[in-house]
Amino acid sequence: MTTPTTELTIERRITFASPRRQRPSRHDSDATRSTPVGRTPRVARLLALAYRIDDLVQRGDVGGHVGGYAAVANVGGVTRARVSQITALLNLAPDIQEAVLALPGDTAISEHDLRPIAAEIDWRTQRRMWKALSHRNP
Repeated sequence: MTTPTTELTIERRITFASPRRQRPSRHDSDATRSTPVGRTPRVARLLALAYRIDDLVQRGDVGGHVGGYAAVANVGGVTRARVSQITALLNLAPDIQEAVLALPGDTAISEHDLRPIAAEIDWRTQRRMWKALSHRNP
């Protein structure tokens, strides 16, 4: 199976902060907001993190450490297995990745739900699995 040679760039601003630190001001009401405010779904943040991890490993720039995913796990304070789970999201078909990044903030779809899809090699099968998952969790 050959992969297409087209290159896809996805840009998305992601803010990592504790919910306690994101208290709205008293003067900021829903009626005065011009755009809807919502949280980026955790699964979308994890997909963005997977791209960041992959980029760091490819450049060999893991916080001053030499190494691959094990160094990322060490620097990030997580297990190598967790780093593998996160970076496995990169195995999703590109259109599924786009859909994940565009999910609304109140989505019920989790990274755990995507693991069996990412484990599937065939993108057509992934798309069928994604369609079934996204219809169960509108």
